[in-house]
Amino acid sequence: MASSGAGLKQQETVNVDGHRLRLTNLDKVLYPETGTTKADVLSYYAAVAGALLPHSRDRPATRKRWVHGVGTPEEPGQVFFQKNIDTSAPTWVKRFEIEHKTSTNIYPLVNDLATLTWLAQSAALEIHVPQWRFGPRGKINNPDRLVLDLDPGEGVDLAQCAEVARLARDILADMGLDARPVTSGSKGIHLYAALDGQQTSSDVSAVAHELARALEADHPDLIVSDMKKSLRKGKVLLDWSQNNANKTTICPYSLRGRFTPTVAAPRTWEELEDPHLAQLDYEQVMQRLADHGDPLAGMDAGELDGDALEDGAGQAAAADPGTPDRLSKYRSMRDAGKTPEPVPEERAEPSDGNSFVIQEHHARRLHWDFRLEHDGVLVSWALPKGPPDSPNQNHLAVQTEDHPLDYGSFEGTIPKGEYGAGEVRIWDHGTYEPEKWRDGKEVIAVLHGQSDGGLASEGGADRRFALIHTGGRGGANNWLIHLMKHQPAPSAEPAPSPQEAVSAASAAPAPSAKTLPDTTDVSSAVAADATENGMPQVEPMLATLGTRADVNNDEEWAFEMKWDGVRAVVDVTPEGVRLISRNGNDMTAAYPELQELRSHLNGERAILDGEIVAVNKAGRPDFGLLQPRMHLTKRREIEAAAARTPVHLMLFDLLWLDGNSLMDLPYTQRREILEQAVEPAGDDGHVQVPPALELSMDDAVEASKELGLEGVMAKRRNGTYSPGRRSKSWIKLKNSFTQEVVVVGWRPGKGNRASKIGSLLVAVPDGHDLTYIGRVGSGLSEKDLALVGGKLKKLARKTAPLDDVPAADASDAQWVRPVLVGEVTYSERTGTGKLRHPAWRGLRPDKKPSDVVVETP
Repeated sequence: MASSGAGLKQQETVNVDGHRLRLTNLDKVLYPETGTTKADVLSYYAAVAGALLPHSRDRPATRKRWVHGVGTPEEPGQVFFQKNIDTSAPTWVKRFEIEHKTSTNIYPLVNDLATLTWLAQSAALEIHVPQWRFGPRGKINNPDRLVLDLDPGEGVDLAQCAEVARLARDILADMGLDARPVTSGSKGIHLYAALDGQQTSSDVSAVAHELARALEADHPDLIVSDMKKSLRKGKVLLDWSQNNANKTTICPYSLRGRFTPTVAAPRTWEELEDPHLAQLDYEQVMQRLADHGDPLAGMDAGELDGDALEDGAGQAAAADPGTPDRLSKYRSMRDAGKTPEPVPEERAEPSDGNSFVIQEHHARRLHWDFRLEHDGVLVSWALPKGPPDSPNQNHLAVQTEDHPLDYGSFEGTIPKGEYGAGEVRIWDHGTYEPEKWRDGKEVIAVLHGQSDGGLASEGGADRRFALIHTGGRGGANNWLIHLMKHQPAPSAEPAPSPQEAVSAASAAPAPSAKTLPDTTDVSSAVAADATENGMPQVEPMLATLGTRADVNNDEEWAFEMKWDGVRAVVDVTPEGVRLISRNGNDMTAAYPELQELRSHLNGERAILDGEIVAVNKAGRPDFGLLQPRMHLTKRREIEAAAARTPVHLMLFDLLWLDGNSLMDLPYTQRREILEQAVEPAGDDGHVQVPPALELSMDDAVEASKELGLEGVMAKRRNGTYSPGRRSKSWIKLKNSFTQEVVVVGWRPGKGNRASKIGSLLVAVPDGHDLTYIGRVGSGLSEKDLALVGGKLKKLARKTAPLDDVPAADASDAQWVRPVLVGEVTYSERTGTGKLRHPAWRGLRPDKKPSDVVVETP
């Protein structure tokens, strides 16, 4: 990337994470007092992206832009405060909308270096984000962190802010929260503490407010919690209000638009002891990050405890009186006078029983009800495909209402018209041993069924199952159930499926109990051994983004899950394991736990291709978890990070083995040799060889959607390995959805589309009415514009054909008679049913509006 100095280019086109970006005016001075240029700003954000992105990811970004620079104290530069994403923003920038009281804004999400670079190119120096993240389909999650803003009043310096930070830290520690300081880059200090996401923004604000009042009561000469400026002279304002869901805070590692390029810089508590504590500029932050890593890395989530506040703080909210009746929902759905099901009048009492029952339920759709006795009730899941009978199969499990214990012996017919109408039979029953039970998250249990029961007919009466909560596209009740690889009785163990590999990885203990190998000299030793023994240097083969049309015959392709991690070419010799990134960087020292691959290789030397992933608590690969580990260099910090966030190596190709290149062999042969050459680690290990899926493409894609993964890799079975090339023998199939729509209007474009259609307003039928689901501009080619435009002119009308179009979209809309049907692709739906990231596919002249139905993913 360009930087300031002699020979600086005015503009440059760069490739960032596969996206081409045109960088212009690189020599423009944005900070006149220090001569800091746009090139310097771009270089800074590239250097700190690995540390910044975990704090900005999936949060709506509000930006402050200084297009002509920050200016000087005598002539300050003009600042632009921007919420909505630019209409000219690249389509690959992730975005979500928020419906405010008076408007709907579409915010960019700073989730990757390419987006960060695009913002810096537009002179967006400051990035502000809230304390919460978006969830699936744009759902606004509960906050995952608490923040306190310590703002010095007149006559107060940074050292006094540090004193207040230490006082607040003590109270937060008593609440079970790990507080970390950030000098704001402006005047004061921000204090962050990670939360477990169980509390709403209102709850967190209430506790933060009470904490501020408690500290003010104890230290009235130093702290004020009231926002009035007249009360702040000589004191530190402990601003708790930024925990409000509508408030934002400068993102850690963001530049500030001050007259010098200071940064919101994470600091250590030791640094706050310095009486000469000062704000840091961008050059200092880059150097510190390179030398010492991110002080915010590894911040542990805590559970907010209102009882821990003392001295006037009180509880954040009173507990609900009494214990909830776990059968109230069950009773509300049934009429004891009409159904033979047990409907007890009394509340469920706690118990320590361990019964289970699986019932075959011939309702409107056949399914199996999987019930485990826990805390006085039968905790229940509906299994549309029944219990899986192989580790290679992972089935959907939808959690339903708790059932009474008497339901464990129920068989009979639920009358037509009643909830769950149909015949219920006991498929198997018995007792179970709970290995793990985390409410709402994960259950692992060994079931002991009957010798003539359904479990015995599928491989054994004693079966070990895991249920893992996923959320998924259907909502908060979606889980996955899979048969664990290791069963109570010894049996042949099929290779783990990708789903099981993910689940096993999530259950794998952190390597803190192990002694991690010293990798100081491993890389150089492996390199020397490789050269001596003729091992080639291999660049990874790259895939091409494609669609169903590119996979014309399922039998010619194999399918693998697409892992969200860091690509690695792996050299293994008797000296150890060397990890090389896609761009040629040596990553060996950063992941010492992966040295275990040496002991799992059936051979002396090998070159493999794989992905390094970190897995979150839900059992999914999470690139954000991997970020803090990617830039560490000091052994002590690496070991600490490995204990917090262990990684796993998903190996999917073998390129060279013991003097023989395999790259000219077809994919199927390479995979067969790979599975023989590498023995997967056990449940507590770090090496996996997820198999190619023995599924059709559609089933493979559906499985990836159920797991919440990015998509599927389709690999031609007879394809060879093409190092360093992007090949159509490997096709990336990313998850997206389609919807037929009715065109109800259009909005004029801007720029070179000023005299043309900029976007189409679309809807779907809802009974005799239409429901607005958004506007689509992406994907409209010049040919589409000519074709659609000609038709729309003939269909013009003065009034809108529906009532629920937001004012922002209706402001300049041109309405049409709703007779044209088209088709769009989209990534997700919002909670209100709007399409997210829609792209036009074309008109459907074979359809009429009455044919259109809502296609729920």
